Amino acid sequence: MKIIRTSIPEVILLEPAVFGDSRGFFLETYSASKYKNVGIDADFVQDNHSRSGENILRGLHYQLKHPQGKLVRVARGRVFDVALDIRLGSKTFGMAVWAELSDENMRQLYVPPGFAHGFCVLSDYADFEYKCTDYYHPDDEGGISWNDPELNIPWPIKSPVLSDKDSKYFNLSDVSHANLPVFTA
Repeated sequence: MKIIRTSIPEVILLEPAVFGDSRGFFLETYSASKYKNVGIDADFVQDNHSRSGENILRGLHYQLKHPQGKLVRVARGRVFDVALDIRLGSKTFGMAVWAELSDENMRQLYVPPGFAHGFCVLSDYADFEYKCTDYYHPDDEGGISWNDPELNIPWPIKSPVLSDKDSKYFNLSDVSHANLPVFTA
């Protein structure tokens, strides 16, 4: 497995070893001991799978009282994936990391608890799979506006299809500090 460090040390981009021949391929999408050795020492409790069509943007989502770390990957298609540090007191507060994830590069991104996360679909559709360190609590969900100009995220689509909920999120600077996680070392 190849580890690609990002500008935010806790966010890790991974390229698993892929073994293939004329019949197809095989790869490990998760092995607790191997991921722990690269700094992902997480207890995953829930696996999710979503399918989205081209130009759909989901996010930027987070949970406050039940923060979720996520190990994300694309089983089919191609997405532009974003992790945004929203932890008050963090040296990287307000910084984002992004990567293209696809069924061709088979990369994974680890998004730690306390980060907002989102993605947009660049292919006809994408099957997006992710492991979570806490259960989803709909009443605990918050979000940051995907197009907050202060974040400088270079989204590759300009007019995404958004859910009603995602279209109403505020810019990070307009979110009350009571509604943001706090960095703990």
